[in-house]
This record gives sequence, C-alpha cells and structure tokens, in this order.
Amino acid sequence: MIVQWKRYAALGMALVLAAVVLGAATASGEKDSSHGRTGHEAASAVQIARGKYLVRAGDCIACHTAPGGQPFAGNRMIPTPFGVIYTANLTPDKATGLGDWSVDDFWRAMHLGRGRDGRLLYPAFPYPSYTKIRRADVEAMYAYLRTLKPVHSRTNPPELSFPYSWRRLLLGWRALYFDAGEYVANPKRTAQWNRGAYLVQGLGHCSACHTPRNALGARKSGQALRGGMIPEQGWYAPDLTADAHGGLAGWSEQDIVDLLKTGRSRKGTAYGPMAEVVQNSMQYLRNSDLHAMAVYLRSLSPGRAEDSAMSSDAEQLPAKTATALVARGRVIYRRDCSACHQKDGRGVANVYPPLAGNSVVRAANPVNPVRAVLLGGFEPTTAMYPRPYSMPPYAQRLSDRDVAAVVSYIRQAWGNAAAPVSPSMVGEYRSIPIH
Repeated sequence: MIVQWKRYAALGMALVLAAVVLGAATASGEKDSSHGRTGHEAASAVQIARGKYLVRAGDCIACHTAPGGQPFAGNRMIPTPFGVIYTANLTPDKATGLGDWSVDDFWRAMHLGRGRDGRLLYPAFPYPSYTKIRRADVEAMYAYLRTLKPVHSRTNPPELSFPYSWRRLLLGWRALYFDAGEYVANPKRTAQWNRGAYLVQGLGHCSACHTPRNALGARKSGQALRGGMIPEQGWYAPDLTADAHGGLAGWSEQDIVDLLKTGRSRKGTAYGPMAEVVQNSMQYLRNSDLHAMAVYLRSLSPGRAEDSAMSSDAEQLPAKTATALVARGRVIYRRDCSACHQKDGRGVANVYPPLAGNSVVRAANPVNPVRAVLLGGFEPTTAMYPRPYSMPPYAQRLSDRDVAAVVSYIRQAWGNAAAPVSPSMVGEYRSIPIH
C-alpha cells in the first residue's frame, strides 16, 4: 500500500522539477526519429503477419479490450493508485480509434509516450518499456492494427484525483523516470540473449508488473524484475531473477519455456494475471523466442526487492501462535488439499501443480497462495491444455484463520521453510475486488 505522506513528498519533488521544465519544447531531451514517413503506406502481407505476431507478443488485446467489448476497441478500466484510466481504441475507426493516425503518430506514442495531438500519455500505457521496440517492429504492429475491423468506441477520459489529473505534471515525472531509446544490443552477449532481452525489456514489458514501484508509480531504480505488487490488483508479480527465495533459482530453461507456452511446468503453474498473459500472448510465441527469453531471465543476478510489500505482519507472529497455525493447517491440508496436491506436496505432473519447492509458495510475500486459496486457481486455456484443471475457491468455506493456517502449513512443509501468514493479512486481501 502507498503511504500518503510519501506520495505527497515525492509529488512535491516532481512539482518543483516540472516547474523547471514546463517551458521546454520537449521533456528529457526527447527526439523524434520519424524520418519523414507520415502517410499510410501500403503494407505487405509479410509485414502484417509480423505485426500480428508482435501485437500478440505485447499482449495488447488484454488491456485494449473491455469486458464484453470488441477486441482492441479499448475503454477497459485500468485502476491505479491515482485514479482510473481507460485504454485507447486501437481499431482503425476514424472518429474514435487509430483511423487518422499515421505511422509516425503511432511511433511517437510507442516511442515517446505522446498522443497524436502531442499530449503526454499517462505511463499506465507502458511506453517506458515500449520505447525500446525498434522502429521496424512498431511499423509492422501499426500495419496489422490497420487491418482490423473498425469499431466505433469512444474512450472515457481519465478519472484521476487532484493533482494527478493535471497532465502537465508528467513533464516532471518523465524528466525523472523516462529515458526514450530503442534497445541497443549488448555485443558481449549472444544473439539469443539479446533477443530475449529485447522481448523482456521492450515488447513483453515484463517490468510493468515484475518491478516494484515508488510513490509516484515509477519503477524503482536498480530493482528491475525483482518482483512487486501489481497496483490495485492484490497480486504479487514474482521475482524473475535467480533469487532462491521466490525467484527462478532451480528453474531450468525448459521450465520457463513450459510455463510461458502452456501455463504449467514442473516448478509451478500460472494463475491470476499471469494466466491471462499466457492465454492471450505467450502461448503464441515461437519456441525460439521463448527460449531466448528464458536464457535472458536465467542470466539475471539474484536480488531481493526492497519493496515494503515483501514483508508480512505474519513474520512477527509469536512462535506459539505460528506453531498452532501450522498444526491446524496440516489438518486442513489433509482434508481439503491432499487429494490433488498429494500428501507430499508434489502434486500430479501436468494436472495439479506441486507445492513442495514451489517458488511462489516460498516467496517472501505470501499474497499469491493466499489469493489462490480464497479465489481458486484457474489455469490458462492453451493449445497444449485446452481443458485445464482448476482449483475451487475456498473463500466461503474457510475463515481468515483457516486460510492463514493452511497457507502457513504449505509454506513450511516439505522443506519450503517460509514465514507463516497471519489471519489479519488474509482479511486484508479477502476484501480486494477482482479487476
């Protein structure tokens, strides 16, 4: 949770800096590399097919499709700590979508975070990551989006609290936190590693969820991909470094590929927001790209996130209380969980995920197993597993104390050795709405 005084202190710094740069023609020394291409040049079938692949890789459909709405027609509500933002219509409708946008307009949005009229875009649109996408790939994405059926769907204006509703403050935010620039290959690394870095850092925008954020919603410096709470959703995006406590230590390259491609691996299963990413995006990527991403992720040095959300009040539970919780959790597990996950916590291969040695179960932040018990576990539908198994929700059957007990037990059984969970934490996350 964001502490109010920290938010306003950081805001004050941004206001001062904004006052300095408001008169500048552009923020942060941004340069527009449009190269004079402003028309709607005819796209080849090859370029359109490549653009479709890239749009899928970026999971654009997830944010730009409202519940029950037409694909890519936008107006999906994105809750943030500062208010609500609605996503843009990406179909080529002239009145409400990208119909009158040129390829240069689209490039400026992706690369510089500026709308067609030059206005600054809110970073809920992940242009701090998309700026790394190469111009040719952006043009291919544009070419594909122009082939979609136009949908007339007007985007609601942002509903942000003051002073965040004052868009010009973004000049200060960008001066502090945004550096425009395409991905530059590391000559000391292999082509496969660089391809993986390009996808993870840019189009995949993995940092948008897997990096902790500061009071102004910017990614914390030096904490890239070390895990963080997803704002307003009540899920924790795990550490993607080689950290042994909730990270990818012990994961093989194939384990990562399996999870991204199918939603399952021998190390765990994709639930919550990640299940949507697998279902909409990752399963469609070429194996070569998935392996490249895995190679890059496995190269990241381990490191624990400096996010206050990593700590649970459960860690301060008295020893006697924690022991009683774990004992009660053992009884609940054997009654409600062992039939699927097995008494030894090893699950059933390709059916029920293992809990023993599961990095999400052992993570310093226990919110994901808590949410899975409360809401149930629903795997993504993929080509490999078109009818996946799911876990029923227990929110109506188990009290906060019972949920805390069973989660504490699985976090300490079979060598997991993670801190117990308090009933008060379960109560906090029980009340978070599902977005």
